[in-house]
This record gives sequence, structure tokens and C-alpha cells, in this order.
Amino acid sequence: MSRGSAACVAALTTALSLCASCDSPPTPLPPPGIAWAPVEPVQGHLFVVGVDAPSGSGVISAAGEVGGEALHFRRVGPVLESLAAVPITTVDTLDGWVRADYADGRSRTDSLRIPVRAGEYEHERLTVAPRFGSPPNEEDRARLASDREKAARASREAHAMPRMWSTVRIPRESRVTSGFGTGREFNGQITSRHMGLDLAGARGAIVTAAAEGVVVIVDGFLLGGNVVYLNHGGGLLTGYFHLSEQLVSVGDTVTAGTPIGRIGSTGRVTGPHLHWVVRYGGTSVDPRSLLALPGIRSIPE
Repeated sequence: MSRGSAACVAALTTALSLCASCDSPPTPLPPPGIAWAPVEPVQGHLFVVGVDAPSGSGVISAAGEVGGEALHFRRVGPVLESLAAVPITTVDTLDGWVRADYADGRSRTDSLRIPVRAGEYEHERLTVAPRFGSPPNEEDRARLASDREKAARASREAHAMPRMWSTVRIPRESRVTSGFGTGREFNGQITSRHMGLDLAGARGAIVTAAAEGVVVIVDGFLLGGNVVYLNHGGGLLTGYFHLSEQLVSVGDTVTAGTPIGRIGSTGRVTGPHLHWVVRYGGTSVDPRSLLALPGIRSIPE
């Protein structure tokens, strides 16, 4: 063997030795445990998504999206949990994704296909004054658009603010006069769904905040009348409609059970009652599903 050939062999041997001592490729990330409760959430209901993150798993945070709404995970013991919502129009399955972030800087994203159970929603017939049943005029259309934009902005802000609440309560312990999701037939025509929960009450009766939050809207809406909206953070927003009086101001911080208004019949209604709205981002859900969430402590009146 020539001196040049020997030098080449020595160089190759050294390179192979160095390569053998190189760090091995990182171990593929194991799929994190992802679950939700209930296992078959209902159309128009809230539910909880969880990511296993016990000590030693390496999972330190998570993000995601379900049904077009962002998820906001927080640690609850060994699990990262977030609210999620099923739009009432969802059929069979709800799509989403979750990204688990690890302490070593890596992350893993998994797709979700969540089976959905159909909700049981009725239809009710209402006869109202012709001015309520006829198409809105140009002035009313402009006011409706303004009202909807204010509510949509509040929904977006609920995703932008960290979760404030830990306990929830019904704003009035009273009879349900109209359930969430009911199809509304006005003067013989089905025009909409009832996207809130109506609770009976005499004019002037107190309405309280359902959970800790910040007052983001105190206004008069064409359909909702005198309204109050609360931003609870972590995507959660609640609204209280048809009030005779609002007892809070924009920017106020309230706790569960704080008086925020009085029952009335302002706006497009047939009599005094509270119309209670719960939204996760822009998705309206049955308020009773908030009270029934796993791990949520409900405080009685």
C-alpha cells in the first residue's frame, strides 16, 4: 500500500470513529394522552379537553383548536385542561387539533375527531306584533349590525384574556320558560333558533353574575334590550338580556353572585324574563352545560 493510500485509510477510519461517537438522533416524541369529557359531547354544549402532563412526561404546555375556536389550556394537577364548545350545527363529529409542547423545546401536534351526540331541541310558536314579525327597515338593519359587531368583539376579547373564573352559578334560581336551541316560529315562519336560556322573573327582580369576570358591554340592543356582557377569560363570555336596569358599568370586575341588573322586558320580548347567553368565543352553547362541566363547582342561590 502506498503512503497516500495508507493516509486515506487512516483518515477514513478516524471519520468513522468520530461518526460513531456522534449523538444519536433524538427519540421520537411519544403521543401525549389526549381525552375529553364527556366522551360524546352534545350539539350546542361545552365540554373539557385534557392533555396528560404529569411530572416527568416533559409536557409543559399545550395549545389547540376545536370547532374553529382556540383552546386555552391551564394546569389542573397532572393534566392540562381547556374548555371547548360544540356548535349546535355540528353533525356526527367535531374536528380539531392539539399541540403539546415539551421542555426540550420540541412539540408534537395531533389531530382530533370527536364524536358528537345529537341534542334534543324543540320548536315553539310565537305570535308577536307585526312590527316585530316584519323584515327590519334600513335603520333597524344598521342597528342590528352594530349590536352584532359589539357582541362579536366581546367574544374575541374573551379569547384574548386569561381565565378569571373558578366557580359558576345560575344567575337566577327560577323556572325555565324557554330552553336553548329551540326553533323559533314567528307568525307562522321559522326564522331562528333560541340561542340562550330564558328564566322566569318578575320585573325588578335581581340578576347576578354567573362567574368572576369583567363587564365589557352595558348597552341597549334592538333585540336584547338593556344588556350586560361579562368577559370571564379563557374564551368564556356570558350575556344577560332584556334588563329593566343595569347595575354595573363597563370595566367593573365582578364575582359569582354579584348583582348586575334587574329583570325587565326591554327589546324584542313578550314579557319580563331573563335571557341568559353563554358563549365560548363566538359559539353559543346551552348555559346549563356550563353548570354541568366536569370539575366545575356550582354554587346554589
